[in-house]
Amino acid sequence: MNNKTEMTMNSKSIAGNLLGWLFGTAFLAIGLINSFWGNDPFFGVFIILLSLAFLPPVNSLVKKITGFSIPLLLKIAIGVFILWASLGVGELFDKIDMMMKDLG
Repeated sequence: MNNKTEMTMNSKSIAGNLLGWLFGTAFLAIGLINSFWGNDPFFGVFIILLSLAFLPPVNSLVKKITGFSIPLLLKIAIGVFILWASLGVGELFDKIDMMMKDLG
């Protein structure tokens, strides 16, 4: 490979890792809020487990064990599900208000 191709691949890899950490951390926080301030802690644990799909170390481990990485389309579907379930059905903002009252 030439130098330009390697730089492009490295840029995509860095951007993908940053986005993975960003979304993984955000969805992990949503799962923690649902676990401790919701009426269904098992739903929060489920969201936490789904959020692990976005974290780069988990992706590396899955690829190492199975030989396959988690497809981008599946990650998008998981992200949409987490947002829909938390914002629409799960009343995330009400839970954040409860959390702020408990912590503050």
